[in-house]
Formats: sequence, structure tokens, C-alpha cells
Amino acid sequence: MAGDMKVLNALDSAKTQWYHFTAIIIAGMGFFTDAYDLFCISLVTKLLGRIYYHVDGSSKPGSLPPNVSAAVNGVAFCGTLAGQLFFGWLGDKMGRKKVYGMTLMLMCICSIASGLSFGREPKTVLTTLCFFRFWLGFGIGGDYPLSATIMSEYANKKTRGAFIAAVFAMQGFGILGGGIFAIIASAAFQASFKAPAYEVDAVGSTVPQADYLWRIILMVGAIPALLTYYWRMKMPETARYTALVAKNVQQATADMEKVMQVEIGTEKKEPTSAVKSNNEFGLFTKQFLSRHGLHLLGTCSTWFLLDIAYYSQNLFQKDIFSAIGWIPAAKTMNAIEEVYKIARAQTLIALCSTVPGYWFTVFLIDRIGRFIIQLLGFSMMTVFMFALAIPYDHWTHPGNHIGFVVLYSLTFFFANFGPNATTFIVPAEIFPARLRHKTRPRLMQGILLELG
Repeated sequence: MAGDMKVLNALDSAKTQWYHFTAIIIAGMGFFTDAYDLFCISLVTKLLGRIYYHVDGSSKPGSLPPNVSAAVNGVAFCGTLAGQLFFGWLGDKMGRKKVYGMTLMLMCICSIASGLSFGREPKTVLTTLCFFRFWLGFGIGGDYPLSATIMSEYANKKTRGAFIAAVFAMQGFGILGGGIFAIIASAAFQASFKAPAYEVDAVGSTVPQADYLWRIILMVGAIPALLTYYWRMKMPETARYTALVAKNVQQATADMEKVMQVEIGTEKKEPTSAVKSNNEFGLFTKQFLSRHGLHLLGTCSTWFLLDIAYYSQNLFQKDIFSAIGWIPAAKTMNAIEEVYKIARAQTLIALCSTVPGYWFTVFLIDRIGRFIIQLLGFSMMTVFMFALAIPYDHWTHPGNHIGFVVLYSLTFFFANFGPNATTFIVPAEIFPARLRHKTRPRLMQGILLELG
């Protein structure tokens, strides 16, 4: 046991070094890609309705039927749930590094395939889109918990919370990046392919080239993942996994000496393959239940409840903005202009509330603690949601949408300076290394309650 404790103690007490920031960037780019891929669909669903569900003579542009809209928006989350269960098991069997590469390649392939949906008929296009987005979510399901687990196992004790939060904060940049790219792409299409508003020319308002726009927005999600694949494969396996799960203390020491550029050393007379632990209990055992059952229930339930609100708000904010009049009526715009207006609104929310919320957590989590941030976040989200929901009729009247947007933005701020960050960080810290990936309780099926 002396050897593995030595390398783990070296990790826990290590000064903040360049490899910490490298790990944040490499793991964080996975999160950037996850967020881009999950939420970019909300930017193009109205465009899909205009292209594939146009009704001649209708006073309003075409829109996805409710069941199709639910499938397009939610199928990736079904894949995410399945991916977490599968890759969670695989990550603890094969190691974080190997599975990390698998999930990234799956995400790249399915991002590209999502934009190459086959056929011309609405049913064929939407079916193949849903198929590939399910497998995209499957890959995200593995990448999501792995990123937190890897960062928690690389970090030192003093700054572990901030480092994991910094990785998670890349989710905000992914949402922001999706909005910015959609603004640029739609503005370029708008300048190149002029079209009248729907109320002026229903058919002419959706130019044929609009079918390329949504495909490009979805496919671009593969680029950040591809850019980080090489660096991911260069990362050594985490020392905690190598020492505690693979039981190869010599390799763990060599890996950490290389990245930390320090001498740790182990006693070579101790057979590394025979490292024993008195904590060798499995996930489905009485020992786990007695030691961590309450932890698992607490992390699962809070994360589940948070996701119902947070993910539904992210996916359907375009509908909320339309309902309160912040985005003009669809018939007053052409198809590409509508994408631009939706992207601009969502980007403003991300820039002013979502991203700052994440970074407040990064800077304060190791100062004021996880519990206070989570309690504050849940409390303030509740207050602002009641302030939006109870006088909802007031917010729908002309001139009142600014107040609505401000309060709505604050719910995102306190979600991220609150439970969306803390429920991600705590599971990565609280469970044993050999069970850490299995017990990552991101129950994204919460969104399915909203979609149903």
C-alpha cells in the first residue's frame, strides 16, 4: 500500500502546474462539444418545420408536429442515458483513456452523419436525423462523466473543485459557440440568398439553400472534438485508476513523474500487482449501500430535479421568447432570418448569464463550498421561476418582455452558479475511484418528463 499512497499523496499535494491546465483544456473541449451538439438542435428545429412541414395556404409557417419535435429535441438525451450506463461500466473495466477516445470518435462520426440525413421525404430525413442523434447522445453519455472523473483524478486537493468546475464551464462556451456560429452562418446565408417574409411569399420565404444551413450547424460540432482527439490520446491514464483499479503502482508513478516533472519513486520490492485494499466492495453490495447509498440518492435526486428545469429551458427557450414577443412572429420573417433571430436571443442569454454563472462557481467553489452554492442556486432558481410563472400573463403584454428576459437570465445564472455545477462536481469527488464512473448520476432522462 505504501507505493500507491505515495503517488496519490503526491497528486493531492502537487502544486498547480501546466499539466493541470492542459487537462482542463483537453477535458473541457469534450464538454464544449457535448454542449454544442446537445443544444444546437434547438437553433434549427423551427427551420426544419418550415422546410419539411410547409402547408400550402396556411397563415403560419410549417412547424414540426409535437411528437416529431419531442423526438428531435429529446432523442439525444435518450442516447446519453444509455451511453452513461454502458461507458460507465466500460470506463471502469478498460480505463478512462481508452474509453475517452472511443466516445470522442463516436461523437465526431455522428455529428457529421446528423447533417447527412438521407432522403428527401420529411419522414425519412427526420428518422435518420433522430437515429444519428441518438448515437451522438450515446457518445456524449460516455464523454460527459469521463471528463469530470479524469479531471478529479488529476487534480490536487486544494483546487480540485475549481478545476472540475472549469472543465464543466466549457459547457457554457459550447452553448455560446453554437449560438455564435449559427449567427454567422445564418447571416452569411441571409446575405447570399435574399428571401421575402412568409406573409409576403409563403413558398419563397424558405429558399432551397436553407436545407444546407441546418446541416452545416449540426455538422460543425465534430470540429472541436476532432481537434482534441490527438491530445486526448497523448494523455496518460489517470494515476488513481492505474494504482487503485489496475493496481499498477509502478506505471502510475512513471506517468505522474512524467506529467508533473517530479521524482516520486516507489519501493520496487513490493509487487505492484498484489496491492490490496480493505475497501474491495462492488457497486451492488451492502457495503456500498451503507457507505455511499445516501450519497448516491442525494446526488442522483438533486441532479435529476435540476435537469428537468435546466435542459427543458435550454431546449425550448426559443418557444418562450416567441410567446413573450422577444422574437418577432414567425410570419414576419423568412426562414433564415428566423434562425438568426433565435440564435441571437439564445447567444445573448448565454453571454450574459449562462457563462458568467459557471465562472462564478469556478472562482468561489473552493472558498464558500459546494453545499452553500447548491443551496443558493436552487433557492434563487425557485424564486425567479415563481416570479416568471405566477404573473405570466403580465409578461406576455407588449413592452414587458425585457423584464421577463432579465428574470429568465437570472434563472440560468443561478443554475450554473448553483446546482448545475455542484451536482457535477460532487459525484466526481465523493465516490471511490474504481466506482467513480459507474456512479456518475447525470440522469438526463429528466428532460424526457418535459418532452412527454
